[in-house]
Amino acid sequence: MPRKLRLEYPGACYHVINRGNYRAEVFGTEKTRAAFETCLGEACEKSGWLLHSYVVMGNHYHLAVETPAGNLVKGMQWLQATFANRFNRLRGERGHLFQGRYKSLLVEPGAALGQLCHYLHLNPVRAGLMTVDRLREHRASSYWHLWQKKRPKWLRMETALAEAGGLTDTPAGREAYARYLAWQAEEGPAGRTKAYASMSRGWALGSKDFKTALIQEHVLAQTSRAWELAGAREIGAAQWSEALAKGLAALGKCASDIVGEPKSAAWKVALAARMKQTTQAGNRWLADQLNLGTPVAVSHHVGQLRRGLRPDAEKLVGTLNY
Repeated sequence: MPRKLRLEYPGACYHVINRGNYRAEVFGTEKTRAAFETCLGEACEKSGWLLHSYVVMGNHYHLAVETPAGNLVKGMQWLQATFANRFNRLRGERGHLFQGRYKSLLVEPGAALGQLCHYLHLNPVRAGLMTVDRLREHRASSYWHLWQKKRPKWLRMETALAEAGGLTDTPAGREAYARYLAWQAEEGPAGRTKAYASMSRGWALGSKDFKTALIQEHVLAQTSRAWELAGAREIGAAQWSEALAKGLAALGKCASDIVGEPKSAAWKVALAARMKQTTQAGNRWLADQLNLGTPVAVSHHVGQLRRGLRPDAEKLVGTLNY
């Protein structure tokens, strides 16, 4: 299978995840966690990255990273290769340290990025390693740095604070954030199992508008294998919706016409045929969007058009050259 492409652009934010090979406890000691943090800091310096949060666990790590220069791939190649070489040299070992390519989900700045920060900070709590009131003791985390007078210049704690209710980086603000995480752990989305899955799956975290803009601005192809299956479906649906809107405009139709006119109307059949010719939209999607009845009905009507049995619809297809 071809490797998935990584979408990169200046200012892009990502949730990056990777695990030890065969889920091995790569970061099982304080020394190895500290060594990875050192390497991570060097990667941030070299690549100009900004970290909004991070956490290193026993067998995996999470990063909420912003790439002002749009250079995630190059920076991650350096980070993982350099740490693996140092680790193997120290241990006198060989072979792959990580289980494969890292996973990266695009993240919308603002609320989605803030929620990701809370989610990463609570990772040790969800893993059952400690309670919330002891969370600041987990050294290998951006949350630990929140309580330090001196922090790395590439660490941006203000994102987590701001998205927890406009908190400031003051003693009072930090204590308020600790209470906010306690609430998240008990009742909020960042502390629940369902949120754990949603923050680590898919291809992007954020609003529908954010994902649609990525699709349109970067011309993501559904067949490029750029994203996971869920992302490919979402990309496809957005592209189909855009093509459908163009078709409706070309025919002088609108949403009310879809509901108000017969299911077998010639223009609906023509548009469905054109969509099937130029996109990968399926019969079920077309049936729902055009109010054509069932998926079987779509196949029946389009089949009739192709066999020359729907001349009323066939003559309209020529007007759909958009």
